[in-house]
Amino acid sequence: MAQDKRDYYDVLGVDKSVSDEDLKKAYRKAAKKYHPDLHPGDAEAEKSFKEVNEAYEVLSDKEKRARYDQFGHAGVDPNFGAGGGGYGGGFTGDFGDIGDIFSQFFGGGFGGGFGGGRRSNPNAPRRGNDASAVVNLSFEEAAKGCKKTVKVTKIDNCTDCGGSGCEKGSTAKTCPVCHGSGQVSSVQRTPFGQIQTQQVCNNCHGSGKIIDKPCKTCAGKGRIRHTVEQTVEIPAGIDDGQVISVRGGGDAGVNGGPSGDLRINVNVRPHPIFHRDGYDVYCEIPITFTQAALGAEITVPTLDGKVKFTIHEGTQPDDEFKLKGKGIQRLNYAGKGDQYVKIVVEVPHDLSKAQREKLREFEDAMEDKNYRKRKSFTEKLKEFFGD
Repeated sequence: MAQDKRDYYDVLGVDKSVSDEDLKKAYRKAAKKYHPDLHPGDAEAEKSFKEVNEAYEVLSDKEKRARYDQFGHAGVDPNFGAGGGGYGGGFTGDFGDIGDIFSQFFGGGFGGGFGGGRRSNPNAPRRGNDASAVVNLSFEEAAKGCKKTVKVTKIDNCTDCGGSGCEKGSTAKTCPVCHGSGQVSSVQRTPFGQIQTQQVCNNCHGSGKIIDKPCKTCAGKGRIRHTVEQTVEIPAGIDDGQVISVRGGGDAGVNGGPSGDLRINVNVRPHPIFHRDGYDVYCEIPITFTQAALGAEITVPTLDGKVKFTIHEGTQPDDEFKLKGKGIQRLNYAGKGDQYVKIVVEVPHDLSKAQREKLREFEDAMEDKNYRKRKSFTEKLKEFFGD
C-alpha cells in the first residue's frame, strides 16, 4: 500500500529542491549501488534496486513529481482515487469525499478541485496510466543500440469480456438510481437554507452501471493486472539513467480512452576499458619505457574493433591522442563522438642484475638535452639558487 512506501526523496538521498541534474546523479549512484549484477541472488538488493527505479521514474517526470509533492504516494498511485483512473478524480476512497464536506456548506461551488461537487462522466473515455520497467545494458549495447525484452506489469482490458466486466452473452444495465451519472443529489434543510449535495451513488459505486452477471476472470472489473514481455528497440547512443518512452505501452485506457505510455529506465553496466563523457569515449593504454622513447606501433581497442596507431618517438606519460569518429553514435542524430586515448608509460620492476647494469649504462649515456622537462627544471633551479 502507498502508506507503506518510503519517501521517494529519501530513497534517492536528496531533498525536495534537488535539480534535475543532481537528481540524475543521485539515481545513477543509488542504481549502481544496488545493481543486481553486483549482488547476484541478493533479494534485499533487488528490492532496493526496484525501489530506486520507481522513485526516479516518478521524480524525473515533472507532472508526476508535482502530484507527488502535493499528494504524496496517493498522487501517483493508479489504484488510489475515484475509479483508479488518473489523478483528476479527486480525493475519495480511504480519505472519504472531502469535496462533499465543502459542498454541504458552499453548495458545491468548489467544483472538481476537491473531488466533490460536479463529477466527470463515469462513462467518459480516460487515458490509461503509464507503466514502468527497467532494462540493463552492456556498454556496447548502449553505444550500438539493440533489441531487448523487458517484463512489464500493467493493466489491460480483460480478454474474456472485452473490458465490459460482463459474462459472455450478458450486458450491463444503466443504474436505475443515478440513471448512469454515477452520483445522486439530495437536498438538506440547514440553518443557512436549503443545501443541495452530490454523492457517489451507493447502488453502482459511481460506475453508472449495474452488472448482474460479472465476468469470472476479472470479477466484473473489466480490467486485469498482469505481467507481459515486450520487445523494445534500444536506440544507439542511449546513456545510463535515461528513460525510453514507448507510446501506448502502458495501462489500457478506460471506456475506450488511449493507453498510457511505457517508461523504461536505462541502466548501463560499467566497461572494463572504456568510459564515456557525452558521446566521447576515453581509455588508457599502457606502453613500455622503450616504446615511449623510440616510438612504436601499438594496437588500440575501439568500439568498432582494433586499430593500429603509431606512437611517436619521445612520447611522454599522460600524452593524449584522438581517434576522430571512434566514439558513440549521437542519439537520434547523425555522426559519432571521438575516442581519446591517454598514454600511460609503465616503469619496469623486478629487474635482474643484468637488466640493472644495462639501465645504468643507458643512464650514464644520457645528457640533459635528452630530457626536455628535466633540462627546463635544471635551468629554473639555477636561476632560483644563482648557481
